[in-house]
Amino acid sequence: MRVLLILTGGTISMVRNNTTGALCPASVETFQSLVPELVNSEVKVDILPFDPMIDSSDVNPGHWVRMAEVVEKHYANYDGFVILHGTDTMSYSASALSFMLENLHKPVVFTGSQLPIGVLRSDARENLLTALEIAAAMDERHQPRVPEVCIYFEGKLFRANRTTKKNAEQFEAFDSYNYPTLAKAGVHITYRDHLIGGFAGQGDLQVHSRICRDVAILKLFPGITSNLVEAILHTKGLRGVVLETFGSGNAPSYDWLYHQLRDAVDRGVVIVNKTQCNMGAVEMGRYEVSLNLMKAGVLSGYDITTEALLTKMMLLFGEYPNDIEKVKQLLQTSLMGEMTIE
Repeated sequence: MRVLLILTGGTISMVRNNTTGALCPASVETFQSLVPELVNSEVKVDILPFDPMIDSSDVNPGHWVRMAEVVEKHYANYDGFVILHGTDTMSYSASALSFMLENLHKPVVFTGSQLPIGVLRSDARENLLTALEIAAAMDERHQPRVPEVCIYFEGKLFRANRTTKKNAEQFEAFDSYNYPTLAKAGVHITYRDHLIGGFAGQGDLQVHSRICRDVAILKLFPGITSNLVEAILHTKGLRGVVLETFGSGNAPSYDWLYHQLRDAVDRGVVIVNKTQCNMGAVEMGRYEVSLNLMKAGVLSGYDITTEALLTKMMLLFGEYPNDIEKVKQLLQTSLMGEMTIE
């Protein structure tokens, strides 16, 4: 089995400078010396580092394109891919790649760590080595066991576009609140095959790299003002808005809010209702306070994460810049297992 290990940066690839004490990116040689299993393993691991490496807080859509193009370029030569990435924006990057890599039939596993790989108590080694094993895993038909983009962290494998970073202090940094884990790693790795994949077509891998950044997140809160909402909805060039609402998709019943949302929709801005709750789904019309959103033309985001909805929106507007009805249709369709539509 051959796996390509892509080092983009992040805490997992950092070591402490002996002179200054500051953390800095490790060279490939240093990284290999800290994880000798990369060389002495049944899995053949090749390493491809980004130069320069990037802090995950600096990650942007251009980096997503670069990651996707690396997978595309080396797709025929490897059984799977592991992408090391900082945790802060990992869910955004992994969600984006889930939509960018159409007809993916091989694993692309994101992982990272809460402590640098050179630290004695670091979680980096276990996360990395298990991610590599998952990326190389085959079923009884000698087909990839996990043919989708996912995140492995602290004993759990998640569908990438279902994840959210939940904790900055504990090793269990990620969770998938509305979709079960794809696998759990203990003494053995237990795969839940019925939950994995199933949405890739039969064609060759196709990379979608046109990304529109003209999107925004509008988070509602008690006391939100008309001026604030108006400023966001009148942002120059705005194409789409993730509207983070209360509970099961509720919003204040202010007349001005309805009229501003209706006006934005009439101007061609696509607005999607996403609950602020980590667990649960939007149920438009369940309560009277969500009826105005329906009347204004706001779409339901069901149980999608903010990370998945935002990146999906960016990719769809990039792919269909002049077809707003197509964008609306696909936002209401589960493309890569990113949401459950009852």
